[in-house]
Formats: sequence, structure tokens, C-alpha cells
Amino acid sequence: MSIKIILAPMHGYTDAPMRDLLTQIGGFDEVVSEFVRITHTLHSRRTWLKRIPELANNGKTANGTLCCVQLLGSDPICMAENAAMAVANGAKKIDLNFGCPAPTVNKHQGGAALLDNPELMFRITHKVRQSLPENIPLTAKMRLGISDTEKTLDCARALSDANIAELTVHARTKIQQYNPPAQWQWFAPIQEVIKIPLIANGDIFSVQDFNRLCQEITLSGIMLGRGILRKPDLALQIRANLKQQTIKPLSYTDIMQILQKFFRQTIDYSPNNQQYPIARIKQWLAVLKQEYCQLQPLFNSVSKLTTIDDIEQTLLTFTP
Repeated sequence: MSIKIILAPMHGYTDAPMRDLLTQIGGFDEVVSEFVRITHTLHSRRTWLKRIPELANNGKTANGTLCCVQLLGSDPICMAENAAMAVANGAKKIDLNFGCPAPTVNKHQGGAALLDNPELMFRITHKVRQSLPENIPLTAKMRLGISDTEKTLDCARALSDANIAELTVHARTKIQQYNPPAQWQWFAPIQEVIKIPLIANGDIFSVQDFNRLCQEITLSGIMLGRGILRKPDLALQIRANLKQQTIKPLSYTDIMQILQKFFRQTIDYSPNNQQYPIARIKQWLAVLKQEYCQLQPLFNSVSKLTTIDDIEQTLLTFTP
């Protein structure tokens, strides 16, 4: 079975160092950048490269994994102009965000706030598609709705009719945020009304979750979000499962080495901002300890530290 595995765009989590690290661990066909917000500004090359440094590497991470550029906004013309500019600066694929539930985004009519207006979703997507060269794929990601699923199928049809290449559906409404359960029962009806591949997203935390999802629908692909932050080899585990194989999960020692590498990458990525690597390692440890309980004492120690040197030394010498 051939199924595409994609790293989800998670604002504040899957920045360039995390995309680089997770694709080095492996299992992904492509990654999607954190969203680039589009208002009334045509972003410069400097902005594109700062947000998505993969653009300077033929649109790929260091190990050669495609990085799709995600845009968020509500003005069809501005979205189209910026999509074309992203391509001019190296983007090989564009994705549109119709799923972000953040209030600061939604109050400016971005992300999931557009799910009450399928017609505007179509106009944005159609305009962006017209602005792109034929060889540049355009995709979109949506949730099921804002507070209900009344317009779910209308939104899916609108995006499909705008000639996108594939549609990712996070099977939750906006007000559901990330609360369980994801409403997987919507995948099949959506598949019936669109003419393109469907990428399933939501509550895939294990190989067992993936296998259960496969029993419900015929998958074209999956998008992994919070599950990959908790279990960095989840894509590899699913890839092996597709081949009817199993691989040894990452050990505590493996995870410690990965944390050390990630911390060093964040320092190198933002050398003039010492708070950035400190915040990022604390943030990821808070997620990882949900899967690796041995990391709880490390999290307790690191959460109290305030300097790069102290954290780096702790990561190198900590024993559970």
C-alpha cells in the first residue's frame, strides 16, 4: 500500500529546526511550513527565506524532503500575489490554511474563520491557482467547520472545484480545538464529494491508531501533528507497518541524543536570540514526557534553568 506521510504545520512547533530534525529521523514524504500570514503586504525574498530557509535549498530540507509553503489569509488577490512571490523565491508547492483555530488569526478572518464562507474559500483558492505555474501543486487544509459540521461538504467541494491537487482534513471543528476525539466518520463522506486525494489528519498517535483509521477508509495519505512531537519516529513506525515490518522504537538514550542535537540546532538557527532555544527545548520536553515518562525529572530540572549553558550541560549529563 502506498500512502503519503506528511508532517503537519504546527505554529510555534514545526519551525525550520524541527522540520530539519524530524526529516532526518525519517519517514516523511514532505513537510508543510508554519503558516505565513498574508495581509496587504507583498513579502520580500528576505521574509520568505527567514520563515522558510528551505527555499534556499531548492524548496527542500537538508535531507532532501520537500517543504510545502503554507499561506494564511482572506484576500484573494493578496494571497495570489504572495503565492506567486513564494514560487519566485523557490517554493515548489503551496498550501492554503483554512484550519487554524487561533483567536488572533480568526478575528482577522483567517484560518478556520473562513469555514462559514465556502464561496470565499473557492475565490481565494481559485485566484491562487490561477497565479501559479501549472507545474506547482496547490493544496489546502481545512477543519470540519467552526461550531458545527453543517458546511463541511460545501467547503470540501469548494476547494476541490478550485482545482487543488489534494485536500487535508483535520477532523475537528474550530471550537473543538484539539480536544478528543477527532471525527474520523467525516472522512468517507468528504471523499465522496471531492475529485482529489484526501489526506487524513487528527488523533494519529500510534501505529494502532493508523491501522484503525485504515479500517474506516481507503487512505491516500496522512498528516502527523502532535503524535510526531510525542513520538519522533512515528512516521518511520508507520512506514515499516505499511511494509508489514516492525522497527525498534527510539530508546530513552536515542531521545536524549535527539534533544541535544535539537538544542544545538536552535542555538545555531537564532544566534542573536538566547531565549528562543531555551523556550523551544522546554516546550518540546513538555510534549515528549507524555510518551517518555523517564523525561519528567529532566523536564523538572530544565524548566527551572534560564541560560543556554546550564541547559546544554544538563542535557549532556542528565541521568534518570
